[in-house]
Amino acid sequence: MKIIDKIALVLIIIGAINWGLIGFFKFDLVATIFGEMSIVSRIVYALVGISGLWGIKLLFDD
Repeated sequence: MKIIDKIALVLIIIGAINWGLIGFFKFDLVATIFGEMSIVSRIVYALVGISGLWGIKLLFDD
Protein backbone atom coordinates (compact mmCIF):
# COMPACT_ATOMS: atom_id res chain seq x y z
CA MET A 1 0.00 0.00 0.00
CA LYS A 2 1.39 3.37 -1.00
CA ILE A 3 1.88 6.13 1.55
CA ILE A 4 -0.85 8.26 -0.07
CA ASP A 5 -3.25 5.33 0.28
CA LYS A 6 -2.41 5.05 3.98
CA ILE A 7 -2.91 8.78 4.52
CA ALA A 8 -6.24 8.64 2.70
CA LEU A 9 -7.31 5.64 4.78
CA VAL A 10 -6.45 7.42 8.04
CA LEU A 11 -8.44 10.49 6.95
CA ILE A 12 -11.37 8.30 5.92
CA ILE A 13 -11.32 6.68 9.37
CA ILE A 14 -11.18 10.10 11.05
CA GLY A 15 -14.16 11.21 8.96
CA ALA A 16 -16.09 8.05 9.76
CA ILE A 17 -15.47 8.45 13.49
CA ASN A 18 -16.53 12.10 13.33
CA TRP A 19 -19.75 11.21 11.47
CA GLY A 20 -20.43 8.44 13.98
CA LEU A 21 -20.06 10.91 16.83
CA ILE A 22 -22.38 13.34 15.08
CA GLY A 23 -24.95 10.64 14.42
CA PHE A 24 -24.94 9.06 17.86
CA PHE A 25 -24.20 11.99 20.15
CA LYS A 26 -24.66 15.20 18.07
CA PHE A 27 -20.98 15.93 18.82
CA ASP A 28 -18.73 17.28 16.04
CA LEU A 29 -15.17 16.49 17.09
CA VAL A 30 -13.52 18.45 14.27
CA ALA A 31 -15.54 21.59 15.06
CA THR A 32 -14.79 21.17 18.76
CA ILE A 33 -11.04 20.92 18.17
CA PHE A 34 -10.60 23.50 15.40
CA GLY A 35 -13.65 25.76 15.75
CA GLU A 36 -17.01 25.90 14.06
CA MET A 37 -16.29 26.32 10.34
CA SER A 38 -12.87 27.84 10.92
CA ILE A 39 -10.41 27.70 8.05
CA VAL A 40 -8.62 24.75 9.68
CA SER A 41 -11.83 22.76 10.17
CA ARG A 42 -12.84 23.45 6.57
CA ILE A 43 -9.44 22.17 5.41
CA VAL A 44 -9.91 19.01 7.50
CA TYR A 45 -13.40 18.49 6.05
CA ALA A 46 -12.06 19.03 2.52
CA LEU A 47 -9.19 16.58 3.05
CA VAL A 48 -11.57 13.96 4.43
CA GLY A 49 -13.84 14.46 1.41
CA ILE A 50 -10.96 14.13 -1.04
CA SER A 51 -9.80 11.04 0.82
CA GLY A 52 -13.27 9.56 0.47
CA LEU A 53 -13.03 10.01 -3.26
CA TRP A 54 -9.55 8.46 -3.22
CA GLY A 55 -11.04 5.54 -1.26
CA ILE A 56 -13.16 4.69 -4.30
CA LYS A 57 -9.91 3.95 -6.11
CA LEU A 58 -8.82 1.69 -3.25
CA LEU A 59 -11.89 -0.49 -3.82
CA PHE A 60 -10.66 -1.43 -7.27
CA ASP A 61 -6.95 -1.92 -6.47
CA ASP A 62 -5.65 -5.47 -6.33
